[in-house]
Amino acid sequence: MTATATAATTSAHFTHLKCKECGAEYEPQAIHVCEYCFGPLEVRYDISQLANTVTRQTIEAGPHSIWRYRPFLPVTSDNPIDVGTGMTPLVKANRLARRLGLKNLYIKNDAVNMPTLSFKDRVVSVALTRARELGFTTVSCASTGNLANSTAAIAAHAGLDCCVFIPADLEAGKVLGTLIYAPTVMAVQGNYDQVNRLCSEVANTHGWGFVNINLRPYYSEGSKTLGYEVIEQLGWELPDHVVAPLASGSLYTKIYKGFREFVEVGLVEDKAVRFSGAQAEGCSPIAQAFRENRDFVTPVKPNTIAKSIAIGNPADGVYALDIARKTQGQIESVTDAEIVAGIKLLAETEGIFTETAGGTTIAVLEKLVAAGKIDPEEKTVVYITGNGLKTQEAIQGCIGEPLTIEPKLASFERALERSRTLERLEWEPVLV
Repeated sequence: MTATATAATTSAHFTHLKCKECGAEYEPQAIHVCEYCFGPLEVRYDISQLANTVTRQTIEAGPHSIWRYRPFLPVTSDNPIDVGTGMTPLVKANRLARRLGLKNLYIKNDAVNMPTLSFKDRVVSVALTRARELGFTTVSCASTGNLANSTAAIAAHAGLDCCVFIPADLEAGKVLGTLIYAPTVMAVQGNYDQVNRLCSEVANTHGWGFVNINLRPYYSEGSKTLGYEVIEQLGWELPDHVVAPLASGSLYTKIYKGFREFVEVGLVEDKAVRFSGAQAEGCSPIAQAFRENRDFVTPVKPNTIAKSIAIGNPADGVYALDIARKTQGQIESVTDAEIVAGIKLLAETEGIFTETAGGTTIAVLEKLVAAGKIDPEEKTVVYITGNGLKTQEAIQGCIGEPLTIEPKLASFERALERSRTLERLEWEPVLV
């Protein structure tokens, strides 16, 4: 499996890569780190031209996928890899809102995103479209599971060779959800940060297109569509508050970037939006830095059931800190037990089964409400980024069992009475 990267011609809208630290500019090729200061590179656009050519009407006339926002994405192709990714439901979460004491709560549900049931389908669709434009024939990634699923699936659809790298202790559902697409899968005996370091060496040695390494500037832009869709689904308005999971910090920062781009081109009226982030206590380097009022993030060794967000050395952690602080948001962490409770709470109230990252986000939402850090009147959007069918191990032993009965009415009636008795015992207050 080999690949060669060639220079790219730019589209009418994305123009170059720019270092987020020193401002150095680069041609939009397969590079992700500044050669002067080693800062991360980010895609830049011709905002004035976007403002002159893109309208709400042109967006609404586009495909029912992330590619309705193609002018805001770093691709040149008129035929991007479109597998129906995006335009996931924005659910008005009335029952969960009542449980928590909120009045205006929405769930952005990427647990049903296509084709692999996580937000990673967004970033991979963009990254592989760009990889194909740059001449890569083999694509790869370092993944905690969801990204491997998505890279393998979309590579199969696009006819690209695929080799993905995962920690060896991933949940079975995520491993199977990658193997089914017949990529080469490397299970590395180490945590995600060790996997990522190995992949950097492989990318340099083999010249493959790694979606979250040498293609990272393009890949990360796909997360902006989660911001664009929320604006459109709210009737072309910004929310008041968002709560999103934090792993590398990329998703969080790109939703913010998406909001700002729509404001800058005149698609939505500007207003203050607070950004709050969620981490698991067993891997919470960004939350720890926020709590201690630091402007740097100290790496940690992950130890949590929330493996999809267990990145101990988050690449965009400092940028997430900056956004939380300048928007008057919060960054909190929760225990594994609270994560499981968050998964159950969302399922019981809204019928949405999320994985551990979503359980983390719901648990942090609940914690922020209890601490008075979310105004009940705020239009709050919570981002659910993956499907619970992928992390069933996390809730095994924490939910009920089916009632086994004989095929007789009397057996059913006895079981029904037992279940009602158990429900009463569960909800009755304990008297002391």
